[in-house]
Amino acid sequence: MSSTTNGQWYPPEWPDRIRALASGELTPAEPRRAATVLLLRDSGSGGPTVHMLRRRASMAFAGGAYAYPGGAVDPRDERPVAWAGPSRAQWAVRMGVDPATAQAIVCAAVRETFEEAGVLLAGPSADTVVADTTGEDWEADRAALVAHELSFADFLGRRGLVLRSDLLGAWARWITPEFEPRRYDTWFFVAALPEGQRTRNVSTEADRTVWIRPEEAAAGYDRGELLMMPPTIATLRSLQPYATAADALAAAEAQDLTPVLARARLVGGEIVLSWPGHEEFTKHIAQRDTGGGAAGGGTSDGPSDAARS
Repeated sequence: MSSTTNGQWYPPEWPDRIRALASGELTPAEPRRAATVLLLRDSGSGGPTVHMLRRRASMAFAGGAYAYPGGAVDPRDERPVAWAGPSRAQWAVRMGVDPATAQAIVCAAVRETFEEAGVLLAGPSADTVVADTTGEDWEADRAALVAHELSFADFLGRRGLVLRSDLLGAWARWITPEFEPRRYDTWFFVAALPEGQRTRNVSTEADRTVWIRPEEAAAGYDRGELLMMPPTIATLRSLQPYATAADALAAAEAQDLTPVLARARLVGGEIVLSWPGHEEFTKHIAQRDTGGGAAGGGTSDGPSDAARS
């Protein structure tokens, strides 16, 4: 995958799949729900930094691309958990889903942040947060969650922890294009790194983690040095106006959660690929082109899991 004018990426098979969809030969897959978290940390006068993972180059999808911690919703994420912050009903209204689905998505966001970054947005009470998650017992639980040997509800219940939904803010929603074989309906959240906790490079699908200012990451993308999918760079750009993590969290309530879904049209002798509301990602692909490289766009970076789509 070589960059062209920037670090935008799309799979080389997309043009053929787009043609198949346009001709009625491809039935869109049903997207799975997923969640990903833009974990923020204040860094002084330069504004907050965001935690990012670089997917291993060997990954079949988006290898080498930068993403955020995240993954698909586990059906067990709907199980009852001790809950603090806005109610499930309030989250349902904000997200436009039913309360059970809202809980599952929020639980997935908190669970995946712990699984992939070692950071836990939960505490012994409604107004506290776990101070340290680096011990061997925490690591054993994290590994069990990753292996699906332990449900998130059982993990919280056994440790007597309350999920702090108030530490999250819903930021954006992106849905994998209809021509992708594995699709995700991914919710992006913002959260501040809890005091005392620190991130760890524990994701099996990442070979590097960084704390980077959104504008620096965006500049790297613009130069073609950092590979990203459209939701990643779009959310990075949307974070740039905020001077602190708290400012970003406060702004979350006003963010537009209308789903962003890529559109593909056959126009004359080319495929026009676009993301409504995000004109910078529009690509014109000659029909004879087989695609490849960093010329087009990916989608549901959700989760780094959803980005595993």
